[in-house]
Amino acid sequence: MKITPYHVGPTMSFSCRLDPRFSYCLYVPRGYADPARPRCRILLAVHGTERANQRLRDRFADFAERDNCIVLAPLFPAGMTGDDNIDAYKYLAQGDLRYDLIAKDMIDEVAYAYDVSADRMLVFGFSGGAHFAHRFLYGHASRVRAASIAAPGGITLPDAEHPWWIGLQDFEKRFGRPVDWAALKSIVMHLVVGADDTNPQGMIQSPSHPYWMPGADALGKTRVERLRHLYDAMVALGVDTRYEALPGVRHEMEPLVDAAQAFFATVSR
Repeated sequence: MKITPYHVGPTMSFSCRLDPRFSYCLYVPRGYADPARPRCRILLAVHGTERANQRLRDRFADFAERDNCIVLAPLFPAGMTGDDNIDAYKYLAQGDLRYDLIAKDMIDEVAYAYDVSADRMLVFGFSGGAHFAHRFLYGHASRVRAASIAAPGGITLPDAEHPWWIGLQDFEKRFGRPVDWAALKSIVMHLVVGADDTNPQGMIQSPSHPYWMPGADALGKTRVERLRHLYDAMVALGVDTRYEALPGVRHEMEPLVDAAQAFFATVSR
């Protein structure tokens, strides 16, 4: 990629070299190439079900300038296999389609183009993107320094007792690699949700949902309950995890992004 003025600040959308059906946009700090500044790190910011990746990218723009990081906001289109499935990316795979590897290739592509590291990156996901983000950690923890998981409607526990997607019992068989537990424990994790995010709309609650599996309803009835369940499991595992329920906030992206920025600002490179 040849860097032009169009490749700095809020950028256009770029197709992914691994699969051009997918795209991403960036926010690149305007002084990213200044040798007097710290080298940029990458922040992977994953949209929710509504696919507002540019709005999410823009919300992180000021933080990107302050922290000297490149915000990478992928777009995972709905219905990729012609079945109108709007949720597939949240579970990392659909048939032979691997959303986590698409994201990994985007990260490598941006790191190469801008001559920055693809390791010790930051990861953020809101709602459906938080589904993806915390599950992405199980396969790619060695590349992540810190993650902020904001209001997922469903969670995958970090244990080998439950089958995917509730747990990781068959993770290696499904994804071709074991969970790197040591790397997972080295991540600093932030779990954030609106304290008033108690509407169960859009969450897996009954066998009528296509991703239903036995035990799904045991993880909690609301996003607040489910995220607290994930917090307890991460702490028990030994992961440095912070939990934050924002007073007066419902299922809203902007205040959760602001809380994530405050968290990321405390994380060393």
